[in-house]
Parts: sequence; structure tokens; C-alpha cells
Amino acid sequence: MTAKEHNRLVGIFLMAHGGLQAVVMAILTVVYGVLGAAMIAGSRNNEGRTVGAFFIVAVIVMAIFSILFTGSQILGGYKLFKEKPNARVWGIIGSIISCLSFPLGTAVGVYGMWFLFGDMGKQMYLNAGMPQQMFQQPNYDYQQQPPPPNSWQ
Repeated sequence: MTAKEHNRLVGIFLMAHGGLQAVVMAILTVVYGVLGAAMIAGSRNNEGRTVGAFFIVAVIVMAIFSILFTGSQILGGYKLFKEKPNARVWGIIGSIISCLSFPLGTAVGVYGMWFLFGDMGKQMYLNAGMPQQMFQQPNYDYQQQPPPPNSWQ
């Protein structure tokens, strides 16, 4: 496979994994939010309202963390897919975060880091826009004659 094909696959995998996690977290947020609101509305004592308020606060914190974690994966995948200039940085961030989700996320993250830290990813993103001659070893011809001696002596 070429570097562009690996790049597209990593982008697609990161977006798919991040999107799947976002959908699951959205469902959990709605379920626990409704549960907390029902506890607040249906309780006649302060204990039930306190537990309901705790559920609402927990849902807000969970939503913030899920936006941070899934958003970085989706953004990294999108930037890789579109080959944006800072895609390597966002792809590495998204790959590291996806490694926290075992087993599917770990597979996506390891594949992403394998590509982005490997030779193909480095060549694609770090050497982009620069002539290839700058990154190749100079071709020394050792059969040449030595340079003439200095004339200042």
C-alpha cells in the first residue's frame, strides 16, 4: 500500500471510531440526564433532589470529556483524510486517545501511530513541500582527484 492509502485508512478509522464512541456517549448522556431530571421532578425530599442534581452534574462532566476525547479523534481523522498541514499532530493525538478504548480503539490507535511515526508518515508530512534531494544522502564520487592545495602557503 502507498502512503496515501494508509493515510486515508487511518483517517477513516479514526473518524469511524470517534463517531461510534460519540453516538454511544450521546445515548448514555440522554439516558442519565433523563434519569437525573426524573429524580429531581419526582422526589419530595431533599435527598432525592440531591441525587438527581448529582446525576445532572455527572452527565455534564461526562459530556465534556466525551466531546474532548471523541472530538480529537474525529478532528484528527478528518485532517488526515483531507491531508491538512497539521494532520500529523492531530492524528497522533487522536491515535493516542483511541488507544484507551480496548480492543477496537487500541487497534485503530496502534495502526495510526505505526503509520504516523513510521517512515511513510514522516516522509508524507515532515518532508512535504521540500525537494527530495535535500533529504537524500549526497552522492560522493570518491574517484575524483583531491582538491588543489591551498595557494596561501
